[in-house]
Amino acid sequence: MISKTMTEAINKQINREFFSAYLYLAMANDATDKGFKGVANWFNVQFKEEQSHALKFAHYLQEQNAKVTLSTIDQPTLAWGDVTSMFKEALSHEKKVTAWINEIADLALIEKDHATQNMLKWFIDEQIEEEGNVTDILWMLDMCGTSKSALYLADKKLAKRE
Repeated sequence: MISKTMTEAINKQINREFFSAYLYLAMANDATDKGFKGVANWFNVQFKEEQSHALKFAHYLQEQNAKVTLSTIDQPTLAWGDVTSMFKEALSHEKKVTAWINEIADLALIEKDHATQNMLKWFIDEQIEEEGNVTDILWMLDMCGTSKSALYLADKKLAKRE
C-alpha cells in the first residue's frame, strides 16, 4: 500500500506536470504570436506530452487506491524575448522536473516502496530524453546565430515533430 507521504508527493508532481503543460502552451502561443509556427508546434506537442505525464501519475495513484487531489495551477510567463529564451527556460524547467522526480524516487527508496520505484523508472528515463531534446534544440539555435534563413530552417525542422 502506498503511504500518505508518497501520495502527497505524487499529487504535488501531478500539479507540477499540469503546470509544465500550461507553461509549454504559453510558449506555443507566444511562438505563434511571433510567427514561429514550427516552434509553436514543438511546444504544442510538448504541452500534450506533459498532460499525459500528469495522467500517468494520476492513474498510478488510482491503481494504488490512493486519492488524486488536484490543486491550483500557477500562471506561467506569457511572453519571451525570442525563441532561444523560450528553449533556455524550457531546459531550466525540465531540470527542475528532473530534480522533483528524483526527490520522489529518493522517498520511494527510503520507504522501500518498490512499486513506486518501478513506476518512476519510466519518468527518470523520460527526463533524460526531455533534457537531451531541448539541449539539442538550443545547440541548433546557437548554430543559427543571427542568420534569419537558418532560423527559418530550424523552425521548419521543429514543425515536423509529432
